Amino acid sequence: MSTGMSADAVTDKVADTVADTVSVTGWGRTAPTAARLVRPRTYEEAVAAVRECGARGGIARGLGRAYGDAAQNAGGAVFDMTGLDRVHAIDADGGTVLCGAGVSLHRLMEVLLPLGWFVPVTPGTRYVTVGGAIGADIHGKNHHVSGSFARHVLSFELLTADGEIRTVRPGTPLFDATAGGMGLTGVILTATVRLEPVETSLMSVDTERATDLDDLMARLTATDHRYRYSVAWIDLLARGTSMGRSVLTRGDHAPLEALAEGTRARRAPLEFRPGRLPAAPSFVPEGLLGRTTVGLFNELWYRKAPRARTGELQRMSTFFHPLDGVPHWNRVYGRGGFVQYQFVVGHGREEALGRIVHRISQRRCPSFLAVLKRFGEGDPGWLSFPMPGWTLALDIPANLPGLGGFLDELDEEVAAAEGRVYLAKDSRLRPELLASMYPRLGEFRALRAELDPRSVFTSDLSRRLGL
Repeated sequence: MSTGMSADAVTDKVADTVADTVSVTGWGRTAPTAARLVRPRTYEEAVAAVRECGARGGIARGLGRAYGDAAQNAGGAVFDMTGLDRVHAIDADGGTVLCGAGVSLHRLMEVLLPLGWFVPVTPGTRYVTVGGAIGADIHGKNHHVSGSFARHVLSFELLTADGEIRTVRPGTPLFDATAGGMGLTGVILTATVRLEPVETSLMSVDTERATDLDDLMARLTATDHRYRYSVAWIDLLARGTSMGRSVLTRGDHAPLEALAEGTRARRAPLEFRPGRLPAAPSFVPEGLLGRTTVGLFNELWYRKAPRARTGELQRMSTFFHPLDGVPHWNRVYGRGGFVQYQFVVGHGREEALGRIVHRISQRRCPSFLAVLKRFGEGDPGWLSFPMPGWTLALDIPANLPGLGGFLDELDEEVAAAEGRVYLAKDSRLRPELLASMYPRLGEFRALRAELDPRSVFTSDLSRRLGL
């Protein structure tokens, strides 16, 4: 019997451990499927949930910020791991934290910033769990310096298909299969993570405009090594000589000496003050974010940005997570939802990146959330997304005519350039392209078959792609 819950309500539910059938979708709000939602609060309840998940298996879910179908399991079980949300121990001298897999990065910031520590990697939202951060091996604006999240994980406890709880450490096949493995090797229960020391909760930010894609890439290549964090908003509707025009934002944690004496910031330098705006409406008319509207937004955003500004002090929430200030911002795309498409191509493949940006520009995809970054060295996760090179992420309304075929063509272009798409954001990749994008896919499948021969851990993503 259905609870009648909406897909957006799944991550807000505080349920008993008794399973309820609910509609589950990703953050993009496309392709909802029904599953039994179970919310374990203890190790014992997690073990019982895995052993009793049934023939359709189960998959762990955090705060529901995977854009596609990675945390969905049609007809099976979904384990809501947000009940395991304790911060167990903090080493304030050594800079490590032991916490439950259901602890969010937001909660870690609340607890750790007053002690002078920050999470080592954060994506564009702080509302992801530590378990999800490992399962997707998330990356942030500092990948060119710090790599992805799993690089900073010292160990984690993993509940495997046989009901055993294993301590997993870096350098082992099980660690490398789980980091970026999208929850398909087991359920992460706790993790020990190495932290980043900071003196304040503010960022020192430099902003500049780039006139086109070539200008942007030249600036990033020449000067990215000077900054810990770097990202560029890119106007994908601009064409001609302005194609790829961008606003480049880079910075680092502000030192204490940068805060003026007598100010509130100086009196409480490690205070965490996330901003919050009114929630996005539950219904936005289809077509509101069309080419005209997004074109006007992009023009305004580009023109309002300074040609060059250095040393601006910003809140962490403004620099890292501006959209977190708008609850349910994913609703702005209307009932049809949206697709987030993210890919990476390596250094030396800049021509492929230019061709893709040109095709998106010519196609007039109305994306106002488009960012370009440089990745550093890849991480050992067999299905980890980052590789040295260029990554572009963009949001596109799912109801855009011909979108599926167009993205299929982009997939072909990415695969031909020996690049890959990000599984944590994917909802439509064709399975025949997966092996070329992820060369260690065979090892992942072999370990999974040995560890979980009955496919206890499964998801809509794993069925679609044959993982």
